[in-house]
Amino acid sequence: MREERLRATAGLHSALALSSWRGRSGRRYIVGVHPLNESEILNVTNAVILAVRRDETGTARVIDVATASSHPSEQTRTRWVGLVQARGATEMHVHRLAESEAQRRAILEDLREDESQAS
Repeated sequence: MREERLRATAGLHSALALSSWRGRSGRRYIVGVHPLNESEILNVTNAVILAVRRDETGTARVIDVATASSHPSEQTRTRWVGLVQARGATEMHVHRLAESEAQRRAILEDLREDESQAS
């Protein structure tokens, strides 16, 4: 699983905050890039959210992946933000193109790092 920058936004002076991730299946998921904070995450519904840490070279690493339903639980989301921030996440990458909860769960599994290979 890896981030793949969008070539369509390369060279734009006001580049949109878009990127993409390639899942373990080879499928590509377009995401909006946002700061990871409690107020931002409460506005996200019907999406897949990746908590991301970027190293000094700019390489992104997924810390955790979650789905966001249409009825957000403020307490659950606030707790999740605290946990992933403690692990170094500073960005949330939001994929909004899944049409159902079943599709969001499948995408979550495709983007979640294989636990047997996690470092």
